[in-house]
Amino acid sequence: MTAVKICAITRLEDARWAARCGADLLGFIFWPGSARYIAPERAARITDTLRAEGCQALLVGVFVGQEPTHVRAVAAECGLDLVQLHGGESPAYCAGLGLPYLLARRIQNMDDLDGLDAYAPWGLVLDSYHPSQPGGTGQTWRWELLEEASGLPKRLLLAGGLTPGNVAQAMRTARPWGVDVATGVEAAPGIKDPLRVAKFLQRVRREDTDDRG
Repeated sequence: MTAVKICAITRLEDARWAARCGADLLGFIFWPGSARYIAPERAARITDTLRAEGCQALLVGVFVGQEPTHVRAVAAECGLDLVQLHGGESPAYCAGLGLPYLLARRIQNMDDLDGLDAYAPWGLVLDSYHPSQPGGTGQTWRWELLEEASGLPKRLLLAGGLTPGNVAQAMRTARPWGVDVATGVEAAPGIKDPLRVAKFLQRVRREDTDDRG
């Protein structure tokens, strides 16, 4: 089954709904430059409640070039399972964190996949390129580039401009381990649209079923 990550959670009700719909990972953005930023103390209240309610989804914190001590402190405060690194962090930075991490790359061409063998990520997030935004653009990229790629981590999450309307096509083209969505299921930045979240999960599961058939 394709893993689904619902990212940019800012409200408990959105996290609960995403988990109820079958999301496997829930993402929280801890980079203050994002319109979907959530303060660690607020995120901790959400994650504490989710765990108390028995939520099994993996909790992911998104960071962009922030100090390792800060990343570790937030991960501990919020009970994160994974951190996601969007700031072009070096192999030494990643190794020194001492935390399982998702490495994010913004893709323009195949050259953007160079140097991955210097890392040991839990998984890889491939997102659309924007010259000034580290993510959350809501724009798609050329998924067919992955047909030429080799040696990528098994856990590859496809991100960038996914919606209920195009996620099935993205899955057929890229064959990812998982898909990662934020803007494509929002009513406003950081506010999820329950119907879009449900439709997104439904389309992924339908494609999984059709693919097996």
